[in-house]
This record gives sequence, C-alpha cells and structure tokens, in this order.
Amino acid sequence: MEMERLFATEKVGGRTLYKLQAVTVFLGICLVLCYRVTHIPAAGTAAWLGMLAAELWFGFYWILTQSVRWRPIRRRTFKDRLAARYGERLPCVDIFVCTADPRLEPPSLVVATVLSLMAYNYPPEKLNVYLSDDGCSILNFYALWEASSFAKHWLPFCRRNNIEPRSPAAYFAQSDKPNDPQALEEWSFVKDLYEEMTERIDSAFRSDNVPEEIKANHKGFSEWGTGVTSKDHQPIVQVVIDGKDRDAGDNEGNVLPTLVYMAREKRPQYHHNFKAGAVNTLIRVSSVISNSPIILIVDCDMYSNNSDAIRDEMCFFLDEEMGHKIAFVQNPQNYNNMTKNNIYGNSSNVFNQVELRGFDGLGGPLYIGTGCFHRREILCGRRFTNDYKEDWDRGIKEKGNMSIDQVEEKAKSLATCIYEHNTQWGNEIGVTYGSAAEDIITGLIIHCRGWISVFNNPPRAVFTGVGPTTLAHTIQQHKKWCEGVFSIFLSKYCPFIFGNGNISLQLQMAYSIYSLWAPNSLPTLYYLIIPSIGLLKCIPLFPEITSLWIMPYIYVSVVANIYSAYEALLHGDTLKGWWNGQRMWMIRRITSYLNGGIDTVRNMLGLSKMGCPVSPKVSGEGELKRYEQEIMEFGSSSPEYVIIATIALLNLVCLVGGLCRILTSGENMPLNGFFLHVVLCGLLVVINIPIYEAMFLRKDRGRIPFSVTLISIGFVMLALFVPLL
Repeated sequence: MEMERLFATEKVGGRTLYKLQAVTVFLGICLVLCYRVTHIPAAGTAAWLGMLAAELWFGFYWILTQSVRWRPIRRRTFKDRLAARYGERLPCVDIFVCTADPRLEPPSLVVATVLSLMAYNYPPEKLNVYLSDDGCSILNFYALWEASSFAKHWLPFCRRNNIEPRSPAAYFAQSDKPNDPQALEEWSFVKDLYEEMTERIDSAFRSDNVPEEIKANHKGFSEWGTGVTSKDHQPIVQVVIDGKDRDAGDNEGNVLPTLVYMAREKRPQYHHNFKAGAVNTLIRVSSVISNSPIILIVDCDMYSNNSDAIRDEMCFFLDEEMGHKIAFVQNPQNYNNMTKNNIYGNSSNVFNQVELRGFDGLGGPLYIGTGCFHRREILCGRRFTNDYKEDWDRGIKEKGNMSIDQVEEKAKSLATCIYEHNTQWGNEIGVTYGSAAEDIITGLIIHCRGWISVFNNPPRAVFTGVGPTTLAHTIQQHKKWCEGVFSIFLSKYCPFIFGNGNISLQLQMAYSIYSLWAPNSLPTLYYLIIPSIGLLKCIPLFPEITSLWIMPYIYVSVVANIYSAYEALLHGDTLKGWWNGQRMWMIRRITSYLNGGIDTVRNMLGLSKMGCPVSPKVSGEGELKRYEQEIMEFGSSSPEYVIIATIALLNLVCLVGGLCRILTSGENMPLNGFFLHVVLCGLLVVINIPIYEAMFLRKDRGRIPFSVTLISIGFVMLALFVPLL
C-alpha cells in the first residue's frame, strides 16, 4: 500500500491569461526594437542608438523576469500525517542566530528572537539554539544569560496558553489583557518579568556596563578581560543552558532547549569573511555540542511567528517520496513594521507570493540567508546521489565522559582564526566565501550539486522581522545585496557558466534576475535623462502620435504596468503602495544598483575592499514618526540624494521648458513627435512629487538639505548643455 505524502504540490492558477499577456508584450518589445533599428535619424543618431541599447537591455531583462512567472507552484503540508507517522520521534534541530553589532541590533531585540526560537512546539530536548555574536559584546552574553532565566517562565506560559507569536516583545505588544482573572494574573506576572528583564538589559546597554554582582553568576563573564575588543579577541563558547542536564529545567520541571553563546576568534591580521565565516564556525562548534541533522539559520531580527514551523518543515524532509532530494526549505522574509502604503518599497509580497513560487517550479527557491532550514550534510558539501539516506538519529544526546567545560574547550578550538587555513571551508564545505551575497551563491552551488529546494509559505507567516524605516537604510541594504549578487555574476559562479549543464536554463535565468541588478542602473539612468533633454531641445526620440509605430510603445508600457499593479494588489499591496514601489524601483536603480555595481568593479580591480555593513534595526524618534506618517526621510547630504534630486529637477525643468517651446512654436502638440516625451517626462515629475516637497516645501529635519538642492541645480544646468548628437 502506497504511503500518503507528507506534502502536496499544486500549480498556481491563472497562468493562461498571464501567458497570453506575456506573449503579446514580447511581440510588442520586438516591434519597439524593430522601429529603433529601421528608423535611425540623421540628427541625434547617438542619442537614438543609446535608446536602442537601453531598450534592448530592458527587453532582455524582461525576458529573464518571465522565468519565475511561467509555472509557479505552491506547497501544502500535512502535519497530522507527520504526527501519526512519527509522533515525537523527530530529528534534532540546531538553530543559528547571527548578530554583529549591539549598537545596530540591540540585545533586547536579539533575546526576543532567541526566546521565540526556544519556544517552538517541538520536543525541547531536540532543540539547540546558538547565538553567534560577531561583535563579541559582553552585553549580548548578559542578555542571553537573562533570557535563560526568563525562559523558565516563558516556555511553560507559551505551552499552556498556546500563544502566537512566541517572541515576548511581539506578543505583549499585540495581545490584549485576558478577561479571565486567573489568566490575567498569570499574563501580568509574565509580562512584568519580561519588562523587568528588558529594562535590566537596556539599562546595561545604556551604561555600556554589566554590574559586577551579576558577573559573579556565570563563569562566562570572565572571558571579557582586559584587551578584548570586537575585532581582537580569543574564541568564546559558553553553554548557557545545557539541555542534556536534567537539573536545568523550567519552573514546571520540563527540559529546556540547549542555549549556547559563541564569539569566534577575531584578530586584525585575519580576514573573518563576515556572516559566512560566522555560520561556518557555528557549523563546526555545533558539531561537538549537538550535531543535529537539520540546521535553521535566522537573522537576529527575524523572530519565530509560527510555533509549528519546524513540524511544517519536517513534512518536506521526512517525505518518503521526495524528502531525500530536498537540500533546504526556504521560508519568506516578512516584515511586521511596513506602513500601509509601503513608502520605501520594502514589502516582499510579490517576491514571496510570485517570484519564490516561480523559483520553486524550476527546481527550488534561492537561499536568501534567513529563515532557511538546511540539512547539515548538504550544507557541508555533500553531492546528490539517488541512494542518499539521511541518518535522522544523528545528534549528540549525551556528553559522554566529557564535562561541559571540556566540551566548550573543544568547541573553542574549532572557532579559531587559523582553523580553516589550508582547508576547503568556504569553498567546498559550508557557506561559500568571497561574496557579500554568501547565501545566494551557496544556494546556487547546492542546486548545481543536484539537490532541489522547497519554498514554504503557510497561511501564518513562519518568521517576521524588522524592515528598513528610512530611505538611507533602504538604499544601503539594496546596495549591499547588489554588490553581492553582481560579484557572483562576474565570478566563476555566474549562473550561465557555473550552472550550465547542472541546472535548467530557466533556473539560470531566474538566478540572473538579481545578479544583473547593477547593469540595470545604466539604461535606467539613460531613459530618465535623455528623452527629457530631447523634449527640451525638441529632438524627437519616439514615433509620432499619428504613426502606427507608437502602438507597441503604448501597449508594452500600459499592459506591463497594469499587470504589475494587478500582481501587487492581488498579493496584498495597495494601489498607492504599488505606486510608491515604482518610485523606489527607480530610486534603487539610480543609487543602490549604480553604486553597488561601481563598488563591485572597484573591488574586483583591487581598488577597494569588500564590505558587509550591518543594516540598523532601530531609528530615531523623529525618523520613526515620519516613517509612520509615510513621509520620505532624507536629512543628510548623501551623494545618493544628489542623484535623486538631480533626476527629479531635470525632468521638471525639461517638462516645463519643453511644453513652453512646443506651445509657443505654433505647432499642434498632439500631432507632433513629442507626445511620448511629454507622457514619460510628466510621469517622472508626478512620481517625484515627494522629492520636490522635500526640496522646497518641507521644514522638518527629514527634508533634503539646501546644499543638496544647490548641487542638484548645478548638475541640472550642466546636463542642459549636453548635446544630443
């Protein structure tokens, strides 16, 4: 008798209408290019050929984006079947939480995430939570020590009341007081404990000091002696809760998950490979403490929002028919602090609901760095074979003859700077080095080794975190991502080269959508500048409105944007949110992707060093208030803001000047060759209205500084003297 599957795979509906739209848009793109090639003018030839090059690129890139929209699928798990088949005989799981800087990622935020991960609806003796602190901060260790005490109350409270989410910060911020007096008493007691713990952690953070009387409570505090800094220190591994110690239970006598603090050794003369180096060290350290077959990697700001998530993932790994082929299960990255209209375009709805599902239909989603469950063996370099069989019973259940101190010392020896020298770590083993997008490149390599991955997006979000709340943070985050993915495309791991013969062409195309963010900046800049200047100087670069050749331009633009808006609305965005997303699409291309591409090339030429800045998780009070009011935040004289302001001003000047010239020339405007110029330039002016407000109308601290406005005016004046040859 055939065993029932633990998960189902379903095709996403509505593809026939989509494919019809895509085919007609493709034909429209071909007609646009045909017009460009067959109507090269005698005057303005260079500008015309530049438009041809830009449109060729946009057409090519549009084709790439169709790879993840052609046959998306969705997955559905059956946890009841898992329970009936396995009960509590489930694999052990090691959970890695990564943090790097307590100033940007406050310790109270970090421990709220850790507590949510400790509180999974899963056998606690099979959970092992590791915090990697790349800032080697005694404040993070202190926060973890405080969390270990609070967990004795928090975990039983979660179990008894079956609460969601299990991050105490998120739960108490969202939940109302219970009506039942007995439940209210318990709720208030636990809430008071949490607030007192948070206040102690925040107080230590503000004073940058842990009280001496507290340091006597755990031997781990002695690791922070004289001379320890964030960039120069010995390896530190401390088991804060030993889940194998039956005396270390919660206040109801139940076992607690193992909780471990790790700060790998750092020395100025050794490169530490950023997050990739931290994860690889965690893989080794955990191998001598718990050695679970499944590893979950989570960023410190992405708390668990679904207590049944691990059981969900096990439906994929333990499925008898397909489980042995699955290397990792990727969950979407959701944010709980998005404004209603998505002011900075950081909503991931379309990416999660459309693009990742499209990846899943091609062999599996890419690894996006957080919220991902990996098989340990595969993450460590194992290639796919049909006879592969996982040892689900692996995992260190007893310490054997070693004391906890001996285990820690052994783990420390695996966290030194020199351990990886002359080894395959970061190359064939573990997360791959050499890119700021270590997650993407690692996932690509795993796919090329023959494995598939799965995208899991249950009705209740698995993880929820904090998204950027300022324009500067958004630009910085996308610049970091752009540098990472573009460096992959320019390396031996280029999807079209490394993936050739190993993965399908469609999956190669899908990976390249993100790898080619940087080159998108140049044709976008060209299209934002040259047609506007052409309008001002009365040099036509589009067909006349009376010509049939105008139809493919209108059709492609209108249909593509209507479908984009439909896609956004269908998956939870507002119409204004979609419009804000279009503005941010433009801003990211001319700032994040432009600078990211330049820095990547500089890095490859040895003119600069690769960096991996941490995105701040906190904002000032004024910034946060403007974010909640959906007012764009500028406030500094950033070079990126000069680019944004210059493009906005240029289009305003060209629209006004061009219309004045056309209207005063006596020509009938609708019949001349500048209709599309006016439409394009006019749309750019409308979409940049928040930029003009920030330059000329606003008085708050988030406005564009006057110095930026002056510099932008200067660049606009220079641009107007550029001849369109």
